[in-house]
Amino acid sequence: MIYKNGYIKVFFLSVLVSLLCCKNENKPVTKQTKPNIVLINIDDLGWKDLGFMGSSYYETPNIDALAKRGMTFTRAYAGAANCAPSRACLISGLNTPKHGVYTVSPSDRGHKKTRKLVPTTNTKHLNDTIYTLPKMLKSAGYITANFGKWHVGNDPNKQGVDFNVGGSSKGNPGKNGYFSPYNIDHIDDGPDGEYLTDRLTNEAIHFITKHKDSTFFLYLPYYTVHTPIMGKPKLVKQFENKQSSGNQSNAEYAAMVFAMDQNVGRLLDSLSELGLEENTIIIFTSDNGGIRAISGQDPLRAGKGSYYEGGIRVPLVIKWPNHIEAGSQNTNMVSNLDIYPTLQNIAKPKLKAKQLDGIDLNHLLKNDTILKRDLYFHFPIYLQAYNAKKDDASDPLFRTRPGSVIISGNWKLHEYFEDGRLELYNLKDDIGERKNLVETNPLKTKELYNKLKAWRKKTQAPVPKTLNESYDADFEMENITLVNP
Repeated sequence: MIYKNGYIKVFFLSVLVSLLCCKNENKPVTKQTKPNIVLINIDDLGWKDLGFMGSSYYETPNIDALAKRGMTFTRAYAGAANCAPSRACLISGLNTPKHGVYTVSPSDRGHKKTRKLVPTTNTKHLNDTIYTLPKMLKSAGYITANFGKWHVGNDPNKQGVDFNVGGSSKGNPGKNGYFSPYNIDHIDDGPDGEYLTDRLTNEAIHFITKHKDSTFFLYLPYYTVHTPIMGKPKLVKQFENKQSSGNQSNAEYAAMVFAMDQNVGRLLDSLSELGLEENTIIIFTSDNGGIRAISGQDPLRAGKGSYYEGGIRVPLVIKWPNHIEAGSQNTNMVSNLDIYPTLQNIAKPKLKAKQLDGIDLNHLLKNDTILKRDLYFHFPIYLQAYNAKKDDASDPLFRTRPGSVIISGNWKLHEYFEDGRLELYNLKDDIGERKNLVETNPLKTKELYNKLKAWRKKTQAPVPKTLNESYDADFEMENITLVNP
């Protein structure tokens, strides 16, 4: 009997071991999944509006910590100098002549008597047929979401976004719009006084929590720090008592920057708590330069809307654990146009974009490769002054007059179509673009000018040539004199 019971015990033990072995053999082998992608695009955040970029007035401890854990780019550029065209470049991967979005409509800004040319007609939004960044990532198996300012179409769901809160054609939150009840589309009002930046982060955290077992693309284009400048009252008081630094002293704006930083920190903490940090790419940037009258970017010249450095240089951080060295810095010239091709190479979609104007940065993320390339900007439109005395543009009436720009290495050439004026600067020696070298360096001027013309021909970039019958030179000079007597 003892033998028999022992036999039975051994038999069942053998069967149990066999079943467990079979179960382990049939268990799927865990494979390295594609990385989640979080793209944070701040609205009108200046190149120098963060602690790690040199500001001692604004406080951004969470983003500074992100920079220490990723790679920072010291020469990063937006695709354009203001919101709509820059976002159109980012989302389409195409430069402005390819999609026709040059500004926030219309293109004939400023007084009609001060415009010598009839500007190129602006395309308001990206065509829904364009193969956008979210569409490409959906082809690679990603769930896509937008929380915040879309601005390149009326409906993000028609342009590749699965989940959308707050995104539409609107480019700012409207009067008093940073506190609930809200003025933007596709969002339910929160409790009275709820802060929009907090709310969008709540929505983003809910999304990643719900989809933590999927592969997702989270686009977080906060409306902040776009006007109207509205900070939380407690934070405003905090910065009113802080010593200003140079021409950075706006307490309300500082409160907006600080609240944005707090919310970026909340999102990053959530990724870590959910166990997603190691397999998530974080990209942090801005859509264009800051508004100089609100926050100075010295030594850069001008600000949002201008194609001097202050209007197009932006902060950029990319963090990708086990792929990018923490605390690394890259001095190559890169563009937000490069984000699409870089992510496309990582995501490996079934259907790739047929044409992109940026370059894949993956090789730069892994080593210190020196990148040789030229950047081009085209703006056949007018953009009126924001603050004539503080904009620091080429004249006090416009932040932008029709023209094109090429940056090649340390050299930068501006061409303005009204009078054919050329401006040549060596950014290494003169980052503030104060000393025009056209007369003293004609060979470099000719070289870059020929490149610029060849690029415009290749891209079929429109150059306005029709004279404006309403232009009045005396009226223009009178208005310039009023600002600069």
